[in-house]
Amino acid sequence: MTLQSMTGFARLDGQIGRYQWAWELRSVNGKGLDVRLRLPPGTDRLEAEVRRRLGQVFARGNIQASLSLQAGVGRVEAVINDAALDAVMALRQRLGDRIDPAPLKLDTLLSIRGVVDFKEEAEGDGEAEALDRAVLDGLDKAAASMKSMRQGEGEALGFVLGGQIDVVEQLALVVELDPSRSPDQIRARLEGQIATLLESPQGFDRDRLYAEVALMATKADIREEIDRLKAHVAAARDLLAKGGPVGRKLDFIAQEFNRESNTICSKSNSAAVTAAGIELKVVIDQFREQVQNLE
Repeated sequence: MTLQSMTGFARLDGQIGRYQWAWELRSVNGKGLDVRLRLPPGTDRLEAEVRRRLGQVFARGNIQASLSLQAGVGRVEAVINDAALDAVMALRQRLGDRIDPAPLKLDTLLSIRGVVDFKEEAEGDGEAEALDRAVLDGLDKAAASMKSMRQGEGEALGFVLGGQIDVVEQLALVVELDPSRSPDQIRARLEGQIATLLESPQGFDRDRLYAEVALMATKADIREEIDRLKAHVAAARDLLAKGGPVGRKLDFIAQEFNRESNTICSKSNSAAVTAAGIELKVVIDQFREQVQNLE
């Protein structure tokens, strides 16, 4: 599966019979899948199917789907109001001895309101079904086009995210190999801090001294944070390689990256480790910002 961004656009026009239709799809970032439809009057019957089809193609994003529909001139038929015509003929017969007895002409009948009405011939069930099929097929093609656009952007995002993960791994290695983390350096630093404590005028009892040494040793150890960073790097790479809707999982990993970098900075007693921790925070913020665009 490939990565997808959540931004995309597609437009598709079509025609069937006397109808012209057009789909326009737009997609932006969203926490979940939110489909907003704009359908012309008389096509509400399509709403459920449109939502179902879009839900099969996309997992996340705020999607706006708009359908426009225009009907050309249809077949016109004349509808005769037999009751009105009978009434006109009865009136002519009753007034035959008072008015011109010439036969009624067609143009005269047409001028009498309510006798003849002209309207578009009603479309049959087959024509309506054909229109629905054409419109829904068009939706599928427009959705496929927007998905292709989102996949193109997703591929570019994957390249950027992969580079940022590489930087996180490199900075974790810098922290791991910093000389301040060597046993000799840690021992010397602890000895100096213990000597300072022993020289305090208040003095320290043995139990208190052991507790302080244990606390210093714990703060000096960032092995767990480095190991977790490496594990998160491996998990992020696996997700990028897997593809599909992995944006939320990568966002969670970004939070874990940030947690470990904060702890490294708080435990650091080396300028080089602190600098690497700050760089970590910068690249992790950039990573998380890009992840927000992924499906």
